[in-house]
Amino acid sequence: MAIKKIIDNVYQVSLGMVNCFIIDDDGLTLIDTGFQGSEKKIFEALSEIGNRPKDIKQIILTHLHPDHAGSAADIQKMLQIPVFAHETDAELLKKGICFREPMIRTPGFFPWLIFNLFMRNTPSTIKPVDPITTLQHDQLLPVLSGLRVIPTPGHSEGHISLLLEKEQVLIAGDICGNTGGLNYSILYEDPALAKQTLKEVAKYNFNIACFGHGNPLWEGANKKMADKFK
Repeated sequence: MAIKKIIDNVYQVSLGMVNCFIIDDDGLTLIDTGFQGSEKKIFEALSEIGNRPKDIKQIILTHLHPDHAGSAADIQKMLQIPVFAHETDAELLKKGICFREPMIRTPGFFPWLIFNLFMRNTPSTIKPVDPITTLQHDQLLPVLSGLRVIPTPGHSEGHISLLLEKEQVLIAGDICGNTGGLNYSILYEDPALAKQTLKEVAKYNFNIACFGHGNPLWEGANKKMADKFK
């Protein structure tokens, strides 16, 4: 199955090297959209839990990169639904720009390998996403018991993570990853800021963390992240 249940009403959808997420609450919230052309995989995954594309009522983007925002424009046009993002990344997404330069690679052999195998030729533009409704610092969205918008800059200036406070589930985007173990993401706009962001995020109360790349972190996820990124 391409779709994995995290908790009741929250699902992870594997799109190959990247994940997106579904929250089911009087209609579906789609968090991130994969590379351009991923809508078919997303819609097929929905069918596994008894939903149809028209059940998607809104899209939230954690950041502007093409593996997260690449299909947003097509899905938005197809379903006529709103797209939400942090205002800093939204300004570029409206123009179809999905990278800021320079991006700095995390040191080590594994980041070097992944970058050269899979990321070196990643597109720097996508179909423009417009209109976008901008999200504010600490905004609480009416999804389930409340979905908190946490600005988490570093990987991108306008990166956000999303916290289901009552359910204690963090959708972390690309602040870090959990592929072959919890570790830094492959690329950052600002590595120093990203490291500080990770320390700040770990102070929130969450038991499970989900990532754009890799597997969920179960049981005491905030403490595991605090210990890893201290």
